[in-house]
Amino acid sequence: MIKTVKFGGSSLACADQFKKAVEIVKSEKERLYVVPSAPGKRFKGDAKVTDMLYRCYALAEDGRDFSKALDNIRARYDEIVKGLGVKVDMDSEFQAIDSNFRSKNGGDYAASRGEYLNALIMAAALGRPFVDAADIVLFDEHGTFESERTNETARAKLKALKEGAVIPGFYGSLPDGSIHTFSRGGSDISGSIVARAVHSDVYENWTDVSGFLVADPGIIDDPVRIDTITYRELRELSYMGAGVLHEEAVFPVRREGIPVNIRNTNDPSNPGTWIVESTCQKSEYIITGIAGKKGFCAVNVDKDLMNTEVGFGRKVLQAFEDNGISFEHMPSGIDTMTVFVHQSEFMSHEQRVVAEIHRLAHPDSIEIESDLALIAVVGRGMRATRGTAGRIFSALAHASVNVKMIDQGSSELNIIIGVKNDDFEAAIRAIYDIFVMTRI
Repeated sequence: MIKTVKFGGSSLACADQFKKAVEIVKSEKERLYVVPSAPGKRFKGDAKVTDMLYRCYALAEDGRDFSKALDNIRARYDEIVKGLGVKVDMDSEFQAIDSNFRSKNGGDYAASRGEYLNALIMAAALGRPFVDAADIVLFDEHGTFESERTNETARAKLKALKEGAVIPGFYGSLPDGSIHTFSRGGSDISGSIVARAVHSDVYENWTDVSGFLVADPGIIDDPVRIDTITYRELRELSYMGAGVLHEEAVFPVRREGIPVNIRNTNDPSNPGTWIVESTCQKSEYIITGIAGKKGFCAVNVDKDLMNTEVGFGRKVLQAFEDNGISFEHMPSGIDTMTVFVHQSEFMSHEQRVVAEIHRLAHPDSIEIESDLALIAVVGRGMRATRGTAGRIFSALAHASVNVKMIDQGSSELNIIIGVKNDDFEAAIRAIYDIFVMTRI
């Protein structure tokens, strides 16, 4: 059996946490390939090293003195190296960083050094080879991830290392050799890429929670843990804000059918949550999870007999496309259609979009409603259960939450509800209570 293990920033924030991660890897010989994140927060109010690197590089880019900021970053790593008792030439590494910052090698290079340095330390602690992600994770000249070429390159490099290896997460390289990063949280993607390349039997993702929770613990006190979740359910929940795993991390492992196991570095005996392609295991509850985001607006377009006009929807959406705005959901009726978009992206373009909709589609009226939130209720159990939407409406009505929109896909895997931002937390509590608390 081969396992690829990825450790999040909270698992590697300091020497004590780092030691836990090292012991976890050493406790099973199958844990051959290790993908570390940059050091995260050690305590509330602390800074993540990636954020420190961004701020430090901003000083360098502005031509200001960044030596103190770089020293503070160096201190974080010195504490880890000293606490682990390993030998890593931090002097030469930070000299190189200083030089590259002065040469203005780019924000992606700066951000990547957090994972790079942590991987060097992890390799020293485990006595395993270090493989630079820049050599195996490849992007094209436009910054688009090259999945198949990366898989071939990584497989050739990593499979030759029978004793395993340590590969930094979060970044790769462009054709000219310069560093390019994934979006924040992208070390999850890196771990998935490595797992696919080496034909892992399991991809373990170690973090600071014991698996995937039914709802945000910042809203629900002590929410229940999900034992098993499918890739599709995870994708829906991650996209809507559930933050345990990066939303794009499922794609590489999904291609190979590799299960993902979310585990807690601080509670390694907890089995965590399994993420799988499909399962015959029934969820304990009708729903698998609830997640959502604030900050949307709805563009309501009205036109009599809209349903009889061929191409009306395309014309409306073209106005958004021409302004570089993607839409989230688009419920419609006989004479109306509503387009939900991110408010922050839409605000600076709203009048151009409205004018273009009028020019292209000639609607009777357009109305914009702001400060909305979208909530996804996801669960494979909903397919076989009647009345799920009715229970949601009943729970929200009881909580005095006005529903602005409801949208259910043909897969019956998820129901999307739109509410006002101010009702977001109350809506999630109401839905959680009706599906979970009534069973406890």
